[in-house]
Amino acid sequence: MGHPDFRANGRIFATLQHDPTWGALMLTPEQQKRLLSGYPGSFKPAAGAWGLAGSTLVHLPSVDEEVLGEVLTLAWQNSAKKKTKAAKKVKR
Repeated sequence: MGHPDFRANGRIFATLQHDPTWGALMLTPEQQKRLLSGYPGSFKPAAGAWGLAGSTLVHLPSVDEEVLGEVLTLAWQNSAKKKTKAAKKVKR
């Protein structure tokens, strides 16, 4: 898509956008809701169905470094869980 992405087990969990002040994280809708209420100036849902499914944009200059680290870890864990669930289905 022309921008850097970060993957775990082949699945994208975070990207940098074309505008370098924004990134995107693949979160659950519940995780996204918590971030939007706790840090409204730093996070917003991605447009359309992606945003409804939990894809969340992060404004990099305004987000606290520790918060960003925690949220990146959540996104990475989500990606790892999806791979584990898919592998279990194949084994059955």
